[in-house]
Amino acid sequence: MYDQSESELLRLLADRAGIVADYHDIAGTQHVTTDETRRAILSAMELRAGNREELIEELMAWDNRPWLRGCEPVHVIRFRREAETWSFHVPCEVPDDAVLQVRWSLQPESEAQPREGTEGPGLCIQETRTIHGRRFVRVALSIPPDLPLGYHTVKVWAKTNSAKVDTTCRFIVAPERCYIPDQLHHGARWWGIALQLYSLRSDRNWGIGDFGDLASVVEWTGRRLGAAVIGLNPLHALKNTKPYHISPYSPSSRLFLNDLYIDVERVAEYHTTAEVKARLADPSFRARIEAARRGAFVEYDAVRSIKREVLELCYRAFLQEHFEGEEPDVRPRTERGWTFHRFAEDEGESLTSYALFQALEESRQAEQGVSTTWADWPEPYRIPSSEAVAEFRRRHMQRVRFFQYLQWLAADQLLGLAKKTHEAGMPIGFYHDLALGSDRYGADGWRSQDVLALDADCGAPPDAFAPEGQNWGFSPLDPLRLRASGYQHAIELLRKNLRYGGAIRLDHVMALFRLFWIPRGLPASMGTYVHYRDEELLAILALESVRANALVIGEDLGTVPDWVRERLEATGVLSYRVLYFERTHSGAWKSPAHYPAQALAVVTTHDLATLSGYWEGIDIETRSGLGLVASEQARSAMLSGRQGEKAGILAALKVEGLLPPGVSDDPAQVPAMTAELTEAVHQYLARSPAWIVLANIEDIIGARAQANLPGTLDQHPNWCRKLDPAVEGLTQDSRFERFAAQLRVIRPPV
Repeated sequence: MYDQSESELLRLLADRAGIVADYHDIAGTQHVTTDETRRAILSAMELRAGNREELIEELMAWDNRPWLRGCEPVHVIRFRREAETWSFHVPCEVPDDAVLQVRWSLQPESEAQPREGTEGPGLCIQETRTIHGRRFVRVALSIPPDLPLGYHTVKVWAKTNSAKVDTTCRFIVAPERCYIPDQLHHGARWWGIALQLYSLRSDRNWGIGDFGDLASVVEWTGRRLGAAVIGLNPLHALKNTKPYHISPYSPSSRLFLNDLYIDVERVAEYHTTAEVKARLADPSFRARIEAARRGAFVEYDAVRSIKREVLELCYRAFLQEHFEGEEPDVRPRTERGWTFHRFAEDEGESLTSYALFQALEESRQAEQGVSTTWADWPEPYRIPSSEAVAEFRRRHMQRVRFFQYLQWLAADQLLGLAKKTHEAGMPIGFYHDLALGSDRYGADGWRSQDVLALDADCGAPPDAFAPEGQNWGFSPLDPLRLRASGYQHAIELLRKNLRYGGAIRLDHVMALFRLFWIPRGLPASMGTYVHYRDEELLAILALESVRANALVIGEDLGTVPDWVRERLEATGVLSYRVLYFERTHSGAWKSPAHYPAQALAVVTTHDLATLSGYWEGIDIETRSGLGLVASEQARSAMLSGRQGEKAGILAALKVEGLLPPGVSDDPAQVPAMTAELTEAVHQYLARSPAWIVLANIEDIIGARAQANLPGTLDQHPNWCRKLDPAVEGLTQDSRFERFAAQLRVIRPPV
């Protein structure tokens, strides 16, 4: 059966695992996957491919696995009321001449009692297979059509007079599309403001924008400006140490929040604890807060230190006031204590694991005197389910509970703010950003080793911007093990991130379909694409979106095949359209009318130049100054190209009648981006049928430096630049009032 050459067997196994044979980059250049890359990626998936014998064994196991297991681990059903029955196939071991009877039990997610049924004898055999002398048949079972939306557990027992098999699988009953508010179907067109939360400067924060500052922004943009949405950077949990652990797109955990965003002064214990008052009365401590507040950049280590000192004191007071008993029998004795207890119970194992990792990492660092990764810990501590980890938890539960306390405070404050957005009349409220992955050496990497391919990185193929490709430095989810687990990790990830607002942006939404894998230790140019079960992932996305009443926006920039955008559109996912990239084949800017309706439109993103920076070529000069531009000739060509792009924008504005009075359509006569020109560019986008248009605060105030310069680490102040003016000044800035008034005319409230 497997009489092909070793190379052919390797290609066969790689194809079954979803590894593509070749791909075309954004320029149309074909890249053929090498055997070296195939072997390395298969190994990262824990499939053996070292020689011919291993390949044959893996292929046989692959082909036999569904029969031996009993059924596929996941079945997706799209919710259709007209459906009569839903069927799925079950392989059963049946000796010759045996009479087969199958009993099934379906436990709906939201029902107390299971539904049960028995079929046979006399079942119709769909397919037959012999494995090691044992005969298996595949039969179809019918499930009632009135299942509600949700995740349902199906157990099957197949029995003959001489053999039996039992198996379990997950039924996912999902809507056809993600949640879309009725207002959008009836013509509403919304606009909002986007910001990097850490960048907010204020007279009251402790050196980083926090949830207290965000409360001010909600009141300002919602009640006064009439915005429908506030776009935020990912708020995921970070280690908050420079330079490696401050990017919101490479968090320690995507399941939990960055506790630096806690507004310490809104914590109940802050106002009642004598030790906190004493610490705040210390002139040296106040000086540290003032220094962090005044700085032009967020000093993550300093902010983390001063906030942690006060939150530690708050936590001790919290335990003393609201709990009684000794470990492990400590128990709540007040309503506030019980509220925390219920939060921890509701969050379950994922929060315990996260807090346990935080405590372990802290303990190991204290012992070693230097920061280490969990891969360097003693082996028993590398395995979350080990007895050593369980013993650590028993001995250090009070410390574990501290990190649960921080997450409780953060979640409570953010949920309270989400409620305020609705009270302020904002139909969407917060628009959150979900990062593509997390640090392999962070909390998620430690907890989720069973579904992560830790011996691979993900990134992007070669293009004009990065001729050797890009390596983003975090581990991809293994599509095989993820599916075998019933997609629990993906479900939990979406559910926790969808609960804090009315919309979510999926960074690199292509990962629902395929992701560019790079074997660890090889250059990015040696990577290739790996496919995922997009039908199943899109079903989960639609189900969680509908449950949370939250819009989904897919960041679909770069090399995105047309069929992917078509699938996303059919699933109700909004496209993400950036003005800089919206060109016709001739290079001219697309008119507003040519933007799709099911989309979110923006001028720029955190990885690109601000509008003022773009206009003045600041991004090009910055990259050149850092040695990231190949030559002076290349720099000159880029600046010349930018002039042509600016001419195109001015021409597009002129066609729409939006060129401000006195402004020439010759870019040489318009050296700087003015407030009037900024308004015109955003009016251009606002005229599009796109359901949502976002404006970055940096663009409205004329900031020239971008939040992140891809390809740099500590050469550029990524993810730490503060805005100027402070929040108190922003709320009084007439540019925002004028900007909002213009957008309200083009996109009136419905």
